[in-house]
Amino acid sequence: MTNNRSFVLPFALLVCLSQVVLAQQWKPIDQSHLELKAPVVEKDADAEVLLWEVYINDSSPTTTDFLHFIRIKVFNDRGKESQSKVDISYFTGEQIKDISGRTVKPDGSMIELKKDAIFDRELVKLGRFKLKAKSFAMPGIEPGSIIEYRWKEVHENGANYVKLYFQREIPVQVVRYYLKPYPYSEYPMSAITFQGKQSPFVKDKDGYYRIEMSNMPAFHEEPRMPPEDQVRTWMLVYYAPSQRKDPAVFWKDQGKLFYEAFKGEMKFNEEIRKAAAEAIGDAQTPEQKLERLYNYCRSKVRNVTDDASGLTPDQLKKMKENKSASDTFKRGYGTGSDINFLFAAMAMSAGFEARYVSLSDRSRKFFDPGFTDRYFLKTYNIGVKVGDQWRFFDPGSNHIPFGMLRWEEEGVQALVTDSKEPLFVQTPLSPASKSMKKRIAKLRLTDDGTLEGEVRIEYTGHFAIEMKEDADEETPTVREEKLRESVTQNLSTAQLSEIKVENSSDPIKPFTHSYKVQVTGYAERTGKRLFLQPAFFQRNVGQLFPTSARENDVYFHFPWSEEDHVTIDLPPGYSLDNAEQPGSLNFGQVGNYIVKLGVAKDSPKTLIYQRNLTFEGLLFPKASYPELKKVFDLIHQQDNHAISLKQDPAAEIK
Repeated sequence: MTNNRSFVLPFALLVCLSQVVLAQQWKPIDQSHLELKAPVVEKDADAEVLLWEVYINDSSPTTTDFLHFIRIKVFNDRGKESQSKVDISYFTGEQIKDISGRTVKPDGSMIELKKDAIFDRELVKLGRFKLKAKSFAMPGIEPGSIIEYRWKEVHENGANYVKLYFQREIPVQVVRYYLKPYPYSEYPMSAITFQGKQSPFVKDKDGYYRIEMSNMPAFHEEPRMPPEDQVRTWMLVYYAPSQRKDPAVFWKDQGKLFYEAFKGEMKFNEEIRKAAAEAIGDAQTPEQKLERLYNYCRSKVRNVTDDASGLTPDQLKKMKENKSASDTFKRGYGTGSDINFLFAAMAMSAGFEARYVSLSDRSRKFFDPGFTDRYFLKTYNIGVKVGDQWRFFDPGSNHIPFGMLRWEEEGVQALVTDSKEPLFVQTPLSPASKSMKKRIAKLRLTDDGTLEGEVRIEYTGHFAIEMKEDADEETPTVREEKLRESVTQNLSTAQLSEIKVENSSDPIKPFTHSYKVQVTGYAERTGKRLFLQPAFFQRNVGQLFPTSARENDVYFHFPWSEEDHVTIDLPPGYSLDNAEQPGSLNFGQVGNYIVKLGVAKDSPKTLIYQRNLTFEGLLFPKASYPELKKVFDLIHQQDNHAISLKQDPAAEIK
């Protein structure tokens, strides 16, 4: 017989018990940490992580749980400012739950984070995916406080290829990961550390394995630095055979596997052969033939994975999955992959040798074939052999011009697949002339220093690709507002009108901005003189490298060029006052900076300023930073060159 007993605890006792349970949930804090007056890892740090722990449970076949805990010591007001607001970011499909936090004052008193202080906000929208954040402000922080917070993160996929970071934006005394592997994996858990000491996992309790690092310096982002995963200390955890092959053997095997996996996707039939012949038409050279096939695939097949396709989720669900190039050809729609495979099929039907090509992505990390795993070879394109050279194409990416790839895929190792002899080939790097900002301004200056007129800017190459990707989903109103903000950021008094944003979805034409502008107070008036900066497009633009010290190498995403042509009609009664020419610079093989300043031959009251900058460099070691900074400081100095306009004597008499 079951004895069912019930009783009611006094309210005061309930409160007391709840406080005990809550207190037990937090790890005890050492008295020495409460009394800590200065950072341990970096002497000038404003705040420092005392303990950072993450438990990763990969034992479930459906989800992976991450339990995060972080404890931070705040030393001064700057630390209070930097650590008071917290963003826990996550993508669509991930869950963040069970957030709690508290602030422990120097005297040991505590203030709990209230649940209603936690809110959701959207950080970035990437196509159909959104990067969101659970955001909150830690309560009652003051210098000497310890703050700590924890949360649970749930992923719908496993922990294979999980990335474990060991550095934060502030120094870390101890960082510790616990990982429970998936028990039914075909392969054992493996790990490799980048930019840090390779240490093994140690068996812990309850099926977890532990790894720990101590005294980790802060990770600081810098302008124009290599990818974060190239410079930050982190570990990749993955499941793989314990016996690894020689790299040459491994990649040869992978190239064969890729070839067999995708050769069926690129088969052509008689319909595709006829369509390819019609598309090629009277083209004679291989270059012309491939360009026509490239444009055919892009214009005739609707890209359903493009975020600007205009297709609704219901329409996408009704579309059938293409199993072959012939399916894509017949249906007239497909994913970016489908379009690429159709291009390969049409090229082969026209007599070209085409292959599936697997590439690295240098926006993530620089590829090292010595690491024998496909993790860093995640992107792909189509390779076509022209003569004895492999050319690379990506018609499935809407805004990529013929003859170019995304900048992330240029200048990288590409595995050209084959049934017998796969090989690595480096993709070409588009020269600076391919990615240009061409800016034209026709302006008039009034005697009170106001500058007004018309502006047109054309972007080509990688500049255009990036801007079209951003703009193709936006409304005309949003595009105009973004342009207005970009101009007024440097010219605070600028007033824009008749704004036009053109060719946002055209893969061939330059992406173009045009507008009328009026900038009050552009030229400074002193007595009978006006001081004018002819470099209109560089006005109030800061230095590219403002700091004298550098922690990382310098990394430009792609070579680029700038071409400015500015004409300024001088105000009546003013002329040049012995204006000096700004200096030009030659960087040797890396590029040059050429400036010309003068007056129009047929109009001495019209000032003409021409500026050309070409830069072919990509990656520069940290040791070369002083010289590189010197070059761009000189460019900045010349861009800020000002000339004097004097009032004519006749105008003074009047």
